[in-house]
Amino acid sequence: MGLEITTTKLEDLANWGRKFSFFTYPFITACCGMEFMSVAAPKYDIARFGAEFPRFSPRQSDLMMVVGTITEKQAPALKRVYDQLAEPKYVIAFGVCASTGGFYQNYSVVPGIDQIIPVDVYIPGCPPRPEQVLDGIILLQKKVGEGRTVNQMRARREAMKDKQRQSEGV
Repeated sequence: MGLEITTTKLEDLANWGRKFSFFTYPFITACCGMEFMSVAAPKYDIARFGAEFPRFSPRQSDLMMVVGTITEKQAPALKRVYDQLAEPKYVIAFGVCASTGGFYQNYSVVPGIDQIIPVDVYIPGCPPRPEQVLDGIILLQKKVGEGRTVNQMRARREAMKDKQRQSEGV
């Protein structure tokens, strides 16, 4: 029996820990809230994925679940709450209203929250079934583990640009 050594990047290790410990902040505005509540019930048990207790303070959360319709009046509040989330930030658009504005095609409804904040996972449906929500969380876990979330990709691009600027300046 020889000595086994496992090596990894520190970032991969951190991502492994992050993907199993989401601290959710539910931003619930409409009827999809009932389906969101059912996901935490014993039948579906969101706790299996490390996202069991919702935090109602954005400073204690890293995953925002935008559940329901967002109007133009709510958009600044949504952006303010998103800015207060702990880093790294993740966002799930829950339902067709959060993803595209839904069937409310008028002047007062935001046509998708990606007009306001970056979104990592879109969950379709009106309202989405709890199974779809669990699939969305599993997809987000995969993205976090692989380093493919919106904020992780943005940070990599900025680091590459900084490196390029430094090499051009030298």
